[in-house]
Amino acid sequence: MRRRTFLLGSAAILLLPVPTIADTGIRATLFKNPQCSCCEGYADYLRQNGFQVDVKPTNDLAEISRKAGVPVELQGCHTMFIGDYVIDGHVPVNIVRKLLAERPAIAGITLPGMPMGSPGMVGAKTEKFVVYALTKDGKAPTVYATE
Repeated sequence: MRRRTFLLGSAAILLLPVPTIADTGIRATLFKNPQCSCCEGYADYLRQNGFQVDVKPTNDLAEISRKAGVPVELQGCHTMFIGDYVIDGHVPVNIVRKLLAERPAIAGITLPGMPMGSPGMVGAKTEKFVVYALTKDGKAPTVYATE
């Protein structure tokens, strides 16, 4: 009887769901222009992927991005903070997760502009997304990931 109980208990443990990063409820604060609807779409996209997103409308978005170390020419249409990282623009969630898993010694990442087909944006993807790493030491950004 004990062997059967042990086997049933072991099988039950194996059937328990394994937590994933989507289950962790990673907290993010997203700053956006009050009139921008695509930023709300990006926030919804993150929520659908397990993130807890607090959206903060602001008229000082360019200043927030600049203070976070995002060069003007690489700014997206919203700026998000997760822990110590800045994530600017419509960065795909798999690249955000890559950043959080690898924990590189950078300030954050950015997908400049508002590329068609990126998360939260309408239309079909028309070009490769190039996500840049933002350094903490003022050096030029480098390519972090492409998709």
